[in-house]
Amino acid sequence: MTFLLRRIAFYLAAFITAATINFFLPRLMPGDPIEIMFASAGSELSLENLNALKLTFGFIDAPLHEQYLAYLKSVFTGDLGRSIKYFPLPVSELLGRALVWTLGLVGTATIVSFSLGTILGIMAAWRRGKLFDSVVSLIAIFSSSVPAIVVSLILLFVFGYTLRWFPNGYAADPLLDPGLNWTYVSSVIYHGTLPMLTLVLVLTGGFAVTMRNNMINLLGEDYIVMGRAKGLSDSHVMLWYAARNALLPTVSSLAIAMGTVLGGSLIVEVVFNYPGLGNTLYQAILARDYPVIQGQLLIMTGAMLISNFVVDLSYLLLDPRLKKA
Repeated sequence: MTFLLRRIAFYLAAFITAATINFFLPRLMPGDPIEIMFASAGSELSLENLNALKLTFGFIDAPLHEQYLAYLKSVFTGDLGRSIKYFPLPVSELLGRALVWTLGLVGTATIVSFSLGTILGIMAAWRRGKLFDSVVSLIAIFSSSVPAIVVSLILLFVFGYTLRWFPNGYAADPLLDPGLNWTYVSSVIYHGTLPMLTLVLVLTGGFAVTMRNNMINLLGEDYIVMGRAKGLSDSHVMLWYAARNALLPTVSSLAIAMGTVLGGSLIVEVVFNYPGLGNTLYQAILARDYPVIQGQLLIMTGAMLISNFVVDLSYLLLDPRLKKA
């Protein structure tokens, strides 16, 4: 219980710190969204209307510390305000729509990449020095070194524009009505194939290299030798003796990856014009949409902290020695 209370207090302090940075960061950016709207309207927008706009969007005319306290109150009450770019749409509703697409695309790609990379890393480490290990290691290092924007542009050019096997953008056919029917679901899968493949190619290599290196470091340990001396099968020793202990650092990598899921994959979503959280954040930055920027960064921060907290708890299950400690 003491451990849990300490971790909860730590993550709460971290969240408040991140929320504070989240408050000041957009305000350090050049330009004011209301002033931009006022300038674009020319003489058609009076000063009274400008002040009314500021009140509507939550830009209170008060000292900075009072704005900060009002902001913290809105954070803990769940009131993220209204989007400036998509007014009068509430920020929570806007991000909620994008969240569905991001979880479907980036979340699924992360789970697939982790599973595939972990299996390949285990098998490569167990067969270290052989042809399988050499091929997997080479491909994994290469794929993890290539930036996501390069992979996405290559796939888009080859399969989207040249071969025309897949669409060049959108999450589904815009002519279809959303619904839980095979026509719409198949369209979602069809449109999400290239961005999904991009993320899997980029992420799998990192998980495979991490798992392989962790496994190799453990294969010479006494308990591995003891397991083999007891006559246990290679698969049993590989999975329950070596892989289980090597999985600890890989779980940390998964936590970081899952924490960034709710941030979306900005590069991939922008390239494929996918309506996820990353693309929404990009559009909000261009429009100086403070409420959306702050709401999205808060979601990313909360997801990262929750993921790390879950990892802290999972360590206790994966390594019983930590319970005694």
